[in-house]
Amino acid sequence: MLPKDPVMLLSFVNMKLRDFYSSLDALCEEMEVREEEITARLSGIGYHYDRERNQFV
Repeated sequence: MLPKDPVMLLSFVNMKLRDFYSSLDALCEEMEVREEEITARLSGIGYHYDRERNQFV
């Protein structure tokens, strides 16, 4: 289950990407969540996914 608060979601997703997943695609597949759901919620607070860094910046 993903955190509802966007700032907590940012922290959670970036930690998971750093420690466990090589890409956002892999995280979404494993957690059974749509990538668009995460990217839309985080774009609402000014963050976007950087594939090179494998994190939201």
